[in-house]
Amino acid sequence: MPTVVTETPRIPPPPAEPPRKRWTRQECVALEESGIWAQQHLELIEGELISKMGKKRPDTNVLIVIQDWLVRTFGAHFVNPETPIDVTPEDNPTNEPEPDLIVLSKPSREFKDNPQPADLRLVVEISDSTLGFDLTTKARLYARARIVEYWVVDIPGRRIIVHRDPQEGQYRSVIAYAEQEMVKPHASPDHEFPVGSAFTG
Repeated sequence: MPTVVTETPRIPPPPAEPPRKRWTRQECVALEESGIWAQQHLELIEGELISKMGKKRPDTNVLIVIQDWLVRTFGAHFVNPETPIDVTPEDNPTNEPEPDLIVLSKPSREFKDNPQPADLRLVVEISDSTLGFDLTTKARLYARARIVEYWVVDIPGRRIIVHRDPQEGQYRSVIAYAEQEMVKPHASPDHEFPVGSAFTG
């Protein structure tokens, strides 16, 4: 028969994790030049090399729909897929994220280096298995950089989670739009995106 526990049980401490190598951008450039990186698609987040796994068909379909709508809304020269960006000067040495889509404040050809946070009108991540990571680690990274608007397209939940108003390292406004709703980008409030259209087919 079950026994009622009347005192706090003693829980052994968790086993220590093995040490991890914390990478910098400079080291990643050396890896890329050596050819080691050539066989993998990686991004640098918080000093760790994160594998950008190949997209499954649903991810690709969602990406195509949203990219097409952004191009029609902002123009092809302002929309980039999977482009490295800069974040805050403090975070840059150990971070070089590659969002799935970005909308720039000026045409792509005007950039000689990574776009800066102030150059970004909208950042979009297409999320399936990476949903938790995109809603926490990446959201904090983008908020610290004061990126004005960040969309997480939640494929399993069939919704778009819109982050706005970055202050003190977090987004003060986080709103989820369901598939029957419309979302308007802050940078183009006259244009509405029907959330459900991203998940059809």
